[in-house]
Amino acid sequence: MRNLWIFISRYNAFFLFIIFFTVGVVLTVKNNAYQRSVTLNSTNEIVGNAYEHLNVLKRYLNLGMVNDSLASENAKLKTQLLKFTSVDTAKAVKFVDTLTNQQYTYLAAKVVKNSVTLTNNIMTINKGTADGIQKNMAVISPNKGVVGLIRDVSEHLATIQSLLHKDTRISVVIKKNNAMGSLVWGDGNFDIKKAFIKGVPNHIKINVGDTVVTYGATFPAGILVGRISRTNVTTNDNFLSAEVSLFNDFSTLQYVYVIKNKLAEEEENLENPVKPK
Repeated sequence: MRNLWIFISRYNAFFLFIIFFTVGVVLTVKNNAYQRSVTLNSTNEIVGNAYEHLNVLKRYLNLGMVNDSLASENAKLKTQLLKFTSVDTAKAVKFVDTLTNQQYTYLAAKVVKNSVTLTNNIMTINKGTADGIQKNMAVISPNKGVVGLIRDVSEHLATIQSLLHKDTRISVVIKKNNAMGSLVWGDGNFDIKKAFIKGVPNHIKINVGDTVVTYGATFPAGILVGRISRTNVTTNDNFLSAEVSLFNDFSTLQYVYVIKNKLAEEEENLENPVKPK
């Protein structure tokens, strides 16, 4: 302890400089909008790039599993090739949803940061505005299952509000009878493999094992979500609720597809028209 005090007293000028410098930087960033904005943007870019480099080792250790997944996905894409409008092998794949006659573009992205242990889980991917990514775009996994929605976007990175987020609401249907509901997570249960479908009309019969898919609003219709694992979940309203076992394993996601909907802007303007002044 004595040696520590001798060391501090000998270099007290240096330590005082560090303290005053840190305080000065904090006050400058806190009280100036421009400096605060620059600092936050720079920090997000640095942190995102750091996580991307740290994930190189993780991707290498899981390379065998990823290769198997990509091989399986390639087989499915070749099988469905005749359904595609066109294929740009360098950038993305365009797909026409025959149910809604909407055209979508699927853009592959790597997950550079992912959380599954919080009540509001966020992911970061290595695609941004330079790749055409925009806020509120739908995100799915390469195999099957809903991942979430694009939340914030920078030039080369974007964050995803995961399905494992208490504010995420996704319109879904029970495949066998097209009964609509809302998929939510974290309502008293934070199991990353479970979610709940709520708001199903009470005259609909729900059975364990029923498949749940997307309705077709933000996401293309028919994207797999999960299977009903428990019915008669108690709620305080006049609608039915059920527990859903999710197809996605969020703890192992390394790649995702961001879905670009060419009619998204038209749909937004129609549903939320600008009121004349």
